[in-house]
Amino acid sequence: MAHEHETLAPTDPTSPGGDAAPHPTPVVPGQPAAPAQGRPAPYDRRSTPPVREVRKLVQKKRDAWWTVLLVDPLATPLVRLTARYTRITPNQITWAALVLGLGSAALFALGDWQWIVLGAVVYHFSFVLDCMDGKVARLTGRGSVFGAWLDYIFDRIRVAACAVALMWGQYHRTDNTLYIWLAVLVVFCDALRYINALETFKTRLTMRRQIKARMRAARKARNSEQVAFMEDLLRANPEADIEQDLNRAADTTAPTDPDEDGADEAPATTRSPYAYAAEERPGAAVAGRDALDLPGSEDLDEQDPTVKDPSGADLPGASGLSDEDAPPVRAKQVIDLQQEFRRKFPLYLRFRSALLRHRIRPHLVSGIEFQMGVFIVGPLFDVVLGATLVSAALMLVFELAIVYKLLLSTRDFGRTLESIPLPPPALAEEELARVADATGAAYPGEQAREEQTIAFGTQVPAQRGEREAPRSPDSPS
Repeated sequence: MAHEHETLAPTDPTSPGGDAAPHPTPVVPGQPAAPAQGRPAPYDRRSTPPVREVRKLVQKKRDAWWTVLLVDPLATPLVRLTARYTRITPNQITWAALVLGLGSAALFALGDWQWIVLGAVVYHFSFVLDCMDGKVARLTGRGSVFGAWLDYIFDRIRVAACAVALMWGQYHRTDNTLYIWLAVLVVFCDALRYINALETFKTRLTMRRQIKARMRAARKARNSEQVAFMEDLLRANPEADIEQDLNRAADTTAPTDPDEDGADEAPATTRSPYAYAAEERPGAAVAGRDALDLPGSEDLDEQDPTVKDPSGADLPGASGLSDEDAPPVRAKQVIDLQQEFRRKFPLYLRFRSALLRHRIRPHLVSGIEFQMGVFIVGPLFDVVLGATLVSAALMLVFELAIVYKLLLSTRDFGRTLESIPLPPPALAEEELARVADATGAAYPGEQAREEQTIAFGTQVPAQRGEREAPRSPDSPS
């Protein structure tokens, strides 16, 4: 029997051939619907859970304080009503948010106080719809990559239109040319906020990928030292190669009748071919034994666990590293790139914990609060000039704090890399090049490639992805 809030996607009782159709796929609120016949399975509106469960499904664990206190209490019940009684899609809500935003811009352009107050109210409802589209997508499982792009672009259009309209209306109302510059300031701050957020995310992602690449290369180096291949051992000791061939030939031609010669003698002991190499390379015999005793040992260096962060989510890894094929991790190593920041600001941790208990993120003046200060607080109290300057100043202060925190994180990143044993040059270059090719970011040694050599004295190839030709044994070093 289906769960209380679990429904079944509609399917035909029989297939075209008359056979029974496959079992219908459950559609659970809050999870993406399974595709049916090439199209997403429709959301069964009767399965919509009560508001209490909708809150758990659609609200973010951390959000802006304006959203938590002034938007979610209104948006969450509306999300449930939308999913329960309408067929409105998330993209349609995004379009409605843009239309309301442009409507508030038209009211701002009129300039008089009663109109800009009405414009502030309309802008707030526009923002409520802007929050609802993602929540409806999470609840009904109808989110899309295009919808995320559309939401982002429409947000920038709405902010720019409202900034120009509001400041233009105030300029005509007061003849103060400072409002013209305020329009430029608002657009600049909004763009700076989101550009900084994107670049900060990319930098953190690159640090995680480089740490993971170094750890993978170090594990490969350790694994490769524990594995020996018969061909390599025989190639290193030709006498063992010859003796092995003679022994195999002798075994092939040896008499098998117990009454013939050698029946009462103990079988001759054949010396293991990698025993010769062990005389010259202590430890090679053990490695060879391990390699021969473990089926598929040639793949040991590929069995690399996935590093995870404290939350349990996969750290973003380099593209093409096939982490999904790795075995499950028994003991995850936690890497903290905020150690120096936590050490410098211990009181911040208490403040942050107090906010997170109420789902409020410690970044108190982000792009959301900046917009609300300019387009809601300023018009409501008829202090557009002051509210805009204060909001811009506070947002820039918090952006500088983010940059400083990122700087401290890069120092932790450098110390973390130094703590990971440096693998042999070929493995390190291969892993870092794969990460760089996947991300487009530079990796250590690339920019000063022609002037520097890495720790083992091996010259790094001249171009990313280029491999040195194998050196002949007779060629000069």
